[in-house]
Amino acid sequence: MSGYDNSFDKLDDLSMVDSLVQLSFLVQNILARIGTEHDLSIIQIRLLGILRDREPGMLQLAKHLGLDKSSITGLVDRAQRRGLVERTVSESDRRAFNVRATPAGWKIIHEVGEQIERQITAVTDGLTGEERAQIIALASKILVTAPGMSR
Repeated sequence: MSGYDNSFDKLDDLSMVDSLVQLSFLVQNILARIGTEHDLSIIQIRLLGILRDREPGMLQLAKHLGLDKSSITGLVDRAQRRGLVERTVSESDRRAFNVRATPAGWKIIHEVGEQIERQITAVTDGLTGEERAQIIALASKILVTAPGMSR
């Protein structure tokens, strides 16, 4: 016995649910490995990913991440202590705060983003251009129509 687990040798026998769950595990493992290299949790990577193209308020951020108010406050506090994000007073409501990446945060966003892209691209190297287009279209359709998913 070699210690090799061959239970996934016949991946074409997986159901849709098993296939999506296994794919999710693969992506989560990539994110966890990259996060570990940068001393970031997966939720911190998600936070920085959201900040790539917006400066959300705390409530918007909580909704995007599926966190309650105290959890989002703690997450932002920790990222702020590391110098990755900063809070700014909201222009629309002076009592509220928006969150944005700092220059150090942007550096991490770019480094982590490039690593994620490189590793996801590597695991999809076996796909044809048409298959890549199909997976993008199908994943997008699932994400757009999934209940409770915010964009």
